[in-house]
Amino acid sequence: MIETKGLVKSFDGFKALDGIELAVGKGSIYGLVGPNGAGKSTLIRHLAGIYRQDAGEVLVAGRPVYENTDVKSRIAYIPDDIYHFMQASTRDMMRFYRRIYPRFDMARYSALKDIFVSVDERQSIRRLSKGMQKQSAFWIAVCTNPDVILLDEPVDGLDPIMRRQIWSIIMADVAERGTTVLVSSHNLRELEDVCDHMGVMNKGQLMLQRSVSELQDNLTKVQLVFENAAPDFSAWPEALHHAQSGRIHTLILRCSQEEAKGRLKLLSPILLDTVPLTLEEIFIYELGGADYAVKDIIL
Repeated sequence: MIETKGLVKSFDGFKALDGIELAVGKGSIYGLVGPNGAGKSTLIRHLAGIYRQDAGEVLVAGRPVYENTDVKSRIAYIPDDIYHFMQASTRDMMRFYRRIYPRFDMARYSALKDIFVSVDERQSIRRLSKGMQKQSAFWIAVCTNPDVILLDEPVDGLDPIMRRQIWSIIMADVAERGTTVLVSSHNLRELEDVCDHMGVMNKGQLMLQRSVSELQDNLTKVQLVFENAAPDFSAWPEALHHAQSGRIHTLILRCSQEEAKGRLKLLSPILLDTVPLTLEEIFIYELGGADYAVKDIIL
């Protein structure tokens, strides 16, 4: 549904995107993660048709996005920084969207009033809190009945109940309409609950993209205790991280749980236990292990 081929974009000599090869299937919820400055927002703006690429292709349903009004009418984009016309209210923006989105659903707009009850549709959006601005933007966007939803930090500033409500609406559209969702967020715990595929960006490149289950299967966290001295794990090419607290050794290994257990049992530990990895830990170690971990500061 969403595809980029060799996507390149530079700003004043700085290469923000360097040959991005992205593939997102129809009906998928794809999480895009990476450190600040990795190029996530720049990539999303290309998918929304805001930026024109220097090289490569940006396709939705096999068709170019940039300056293609028919394709863009099927895409809803909610950026991190919400922009609306000066003094426009939610009702004003609804009327504007009705003119440019041919599939805008007024019945859905009216039905969602009960969900976004705290948003006064007559009040200037600029006078709303950040959380209410996000609610207003989402309210209007989902009423366009898009085939693709692009979200950049979509629930930042929302309370837990509204976050859950918005994700409920998104996931219902995915299940019932086959909507394709690409979401960029630093809240990896939240993405872990909703995404079926993930892409990791760094320095303008898409380092990997896999299903969430594949990511979790590819790395294993193990805790061990030895009767005597532990072996030197620094010589293991699959060992991404080794830490010791008392007699407990914690390893992050690039292999499946079965492979890890099979090899480590040969070392005759008195304790061997595998621990589930969080998406945050996977993110850190896929980006380079200790170089991306939190460092102690000595004053």
